[in-house]
Amino acid sequence: MSEPHKVAVLAIAPVVGFDLTIPPTVLGCAESADGTPLYDVHVCGVTTEGVPATTGYTIVPEYGPEWLAEADTVIVTGTKIIGPRTDGSLPAEIAAALATIRRDARIISICTGAFVLAAAGILDGRRATTHWAFADRFRELYPLVRLDENLLFVEDGNVWTAAGLAAGIDVCLHIIRSDHGSEVANRAARYCVVQPWRDGGQSQFIERNVPDPGDEGTAPTRGWALRHLEQDLDLTTLAAHARMSVRTFTRRFKAETGLAPGTWLLQQRLRHARHLLETTDLPVDAVAHSAGIGTAASLRHHMRAAVGLAPLAYRKTFRAPAPMNAAPLGNAAALAGAAG
Repeated sequence: MSEPHKVAVLAIAPVVGFDLTIPPTVLGCAESADGTPLYDVHVCGVTTEGVPATTGYTIVPEYGPEWLAEADTVIVTGTKIIGPRTDGSLPAEIAAALATIRRDARIISICTGAFVLAAAGILDGRRATTHWAFADRFRELYPLVRLDENLLFVEDGNVWTAAGLAAGIDVCLHIIRSDHGSEVANRAARYCVVQPWRDGGQSQFIERNVPDPGDEGTAPTRGWALRHLEQDLDLTTLAAHARMSVRTFTRRFKAETGLAPGTWLLQQRLRHARHLLETTDLPVDAVAHSAGIGTAASLRHHMRAAVGLAPLAYRKTFRAPAPMNAAPLGNAAALAGAAG
């Protein structure tokens, strides 16, 4: 039996406590089918002294910086540290700690932890993200980083960055999904009572009022569409189901989801297609039909645009290592149930 993947979560004062609790919680509940833990997660500090949090308490880490050299994955969580957040400088003790990370290790930041990685030069020339509220300041300090604050997380080789706060949950589930497949990630998500995958990006959370849909919103139609993805769901059909004009439906839909109906629908279809590729042996053309994408060629086109992989390559990459007993799914209802 292989050893659990070693994860070091680096707390830098003043640490964002919410960020710091995400990796031990999410990765800590990832288990194999027989209940074996898949990750060995420990919180460490630049020293073993208590690390003040931003919200009135202090965390005492299990380890000092020596755990960084042992880790297969190092996660730097959000922080309000002076230097990386203010003038681009990096305290010598943090630079020395980061320098001990193995060259083959995966390095991840959550929220403003990206400022620390950028100050260390780790993000130079790479695509990255951070909390949208600090994007302008980040660009000023680190012009060599290709920042995109509209994304929930960015994977660039062995360096990954997550956006603000709860996006740490998204990136931790993506770690599990990438390492062990979607079934393991979905089990972890269910235990944590969170969505296994959030469509869209950080831009949908940027300072705008979200209307109360009440009984007249588009949510019932969205639920209906998820159960009928294999059908021809054009804008007129969706608006008619919602008993709205096309113009009103489009406006309400975008206000509630942050996306145009067509964009949202394609995301859901690709999400369902990915689920089928990960959990069934259905041929690619059957997956395309079940997801409402049409032909195998159309699915290949959209998959390459969305995730950079053709369907069979995606299945090979994200299929769980162990055989799975999932039955083929005929529509999106099973997916919606699993996500719940």
